[in-house]
Amino acid sequence: MTADLVKGKGFKGALRYNLQKVEKQQATVLDSTFVSLKEQQIMQEVAMVKALRPNLQKYFYHTSLNFPPEENLADEKLKAIAMEYLEAMGFDQHQYLLFRHFDAGHPHVHLLVNRIGYDGSVVSDSRDYQRTEQVLRKLEKKHGLIQVQSSKQAQERAMTKDELEMMKRKNEPSAKLKLQVIIKDVLNKKPTTEHFIQLLESKGIDVLFNQASTGFVSGISYGYEGLQFKGAHLGQAYKWQAVRQAISYEPERDRQTIRQSNDRVRAPAERRAEEQSAGTTTGAPGTASALSGGRDQKAVPTAADDAVQGAGNLRERIALARTGTEPGHGRAGDENGKAKQGTGGAGTAGEGDQRAEQGRQQVAHPALPHFDPGRVLLGADHDAGAVDQGALKAFEKKPKKKKRLRPSPS
Repeated sequence: MTADLVKGKGFKGALRYNLQKVEKQQATVLDSTFVSLKEQQIMQEVAMVKALRPNLQKYFYHTSLNFPPEENLADEKLKAIAMEYLEAMGFDQHQYLLFRHFDAGHPHVHLLVNRIGYDGSVVSDSRDYQRTEQVLRKLEKKHGLIQVQSSKQAQERAMTKDELEMMKRKNEPSAKLKLQVIIKDVLNKKPTTEHFIQLLESKGIDVLFNQASTGFVSGISYGYEGLQFKGAHLGQAYKWQAVRQAISYEPERDRQTIRQSNDRVRAPAERRAEEQSAGTTTGAPGTASALSGGRDQKAVPTAADDAVQGAGNLRERIALARTGTEPGHGRAGDENGKAKQGTGGAGTAGEGDQRAEQGRQQVAHPALPHFDPGRVLLGADHDAGAVDQGALKAFEKKPKKKKRLRPSPS
């Protein structure tokens, strides 16, 4: 006997589904706590009890008890089993309906229950799957039903609903099912540890052991078709405790073999991690090193660097523009940029060029090495001396007017 459990926020959907089955003669009502079997009346009674716990969201409990096809039990027997199940789960003072369905190839009963009791108490749903399994095993023994292995005793884990649906879509066994078949076939050969690993690797299965630094092995997992499965996910027969009994395993002899198997499995993952790490630090697109062309290249000045220069340099350039002087020259230059000789013994033309170049390096903006405010204001076709003085004065900081203090009234 198995059970499917569902908890929800509403009674109406499941109630209507089962009542429609009754109308179609595909189900029958085994028992009920409600005065009437009309949907509206039932929902009114449910609402009265729900009002005792208005803040409880999932108050509806729905489960189905499923029996093998060969166990064609009478209605009274099914009712007795269902009632004992409800009592064992704590639903002894609760609203419920029991429906027997005939629309499948095996007998099964649907139980619709209100988790809120008549006194306002609520049945806990903590560990309800584990508790249900324990109740079912006891009921099987009590009523002489076919014994179903518990999940702990099962040597192979059953397929989940998602896996079954995927198998229907692809029309092929799931990776989990194929893995179980391959490992079982290898274990039947009673191989040594080394041979066990080799046989699985030849089938495209990576074997990863949970091995301590001392060499002690406490677990095993299998990688197949891009998926990783722990032994417990496949079943009891695939856990390390069972595998070590099925193969010829000697801890001292096989320590190095297991370590090498782990290295082979982990190496690709570690290599990918190293490549990703290297890509983010050396020349990866969008990184600082890629933009600068490497560590040894100097950083390109940005707008943030401009702010450091302050407003003083701007006023200095404007003042230079008034006199028609190129930034960095000590005096007005001729058309060739050579310093004119003055009194006091100015240097030669070459020395003037050298001084002009030094001045330009000191004053020029790092991000805009040929910045000329006069040319920015007038355009490239105008000389800096033709700058409108009124436009330039707009850049100068005007002194604040002093407020006159008015005499206080006497």
